[in-house]
Amino acid sequence: MKSAILQPASSPALRGERIEFDSTAGRLSYYRSAPNGALESAAPMLLIHSMNASGSAAEMRPLFEHYATTRAVYALDLPGFGSSDRSDRVYLPRLMTDAVHAMAARIRAEHQGAQVDALALSLGCEFLARAATESPADYKSVALVSPTGFNGKKPRLGPPESLVGSFRAHRVLAWSGWSDGLFRQLTRPGVIRFFLEKTWGSKQIDETLFQYDVAIVLQPGAKNAPLYFLSALLFSADIMRVYDALKMPTWLVHGVRGDFVDYGLKSRFANAANWTMDVMTTGAIPYFEVPEEFFARCDAFLKRS
Repeated sequence: MKSAILQPASSPALRGERIEFDSTAGRLSYYRSAPNGALESAAPMLLIHSMNASGSAAEMRPLFEHYATTRAVYALDLPGFGSSDRSDRVYLPRLMTDAVHAMAARIRAEHQGAQVDALALSLGCEFLARAATESPADYKSVALVSPTGFNGKKPRLGPPESLVGSFRAHRVLAWSGWSDGLFRQLTRPGVIRFFLEKTWGSKQIDETLFQYDVAIVLQPGAKNAPLYFLSALLFSADIMRVYDALKMPTWLVHGVRGDFVDYGLKSRFANAANWTMDVMTTGAIPYFEVPEEFFARCDAFLKRS
């Protein structure tokens, strides 16, 4: 199978060193930065983006730039997204979780085994949570920003590693007769803007992120992983069992605007000693809208961890 390694977009997703390495999840790309180049002596932080047709580490920009002044920060492009391998293969939560494992191991190797503070966005939270339950020694804390799996009235408590989506639906979406045209329609600039506005709950989106998203979806293999996302095959049917198993300090934070506002199932963890919860008067990506307030809350969590 020929690897679909992307050329970087017209401008990098983040202002940091971009590095690639081979892993069990394929060729992965990530960005790294640290204060004054003091990589090994700075506390490590891992950032994991969300899933959508144009997902990438660019979604982590405010966090990456802020914490790179005090910590060693790593922002991963998950398999099939950003500048990581986008080859035509099967994209499931196991692949994404293995990529997180590979990144955490690489970080710990660079920091003499130090535990990692990790933060993920939206569906990326499911992969981070699974990795943290499988290798808890890797993580000092876990932060979940607008995590999936907390909406509705019935928690997802399926068998281990069961999936929400359907391979049959994926076969329909991925049919060669229309998959290219479908992806082009979903990634037109106007459509990308529309979905960002739904995420923000406002027309005041981040224009730099929008421009990067428009560029990255034109790269070879860009449709492969998003078609699994659209088929719901990247959503785990057992995710509430995974969240239940988190034992390290865990922070859940979400907004109140846009399409991602139903977190009714978070009450399940209201009395859990290791869980901290915050609500912000923003859309689903609060650190873009009110960065200073977000950083203050995140710092308070990290200080307690």
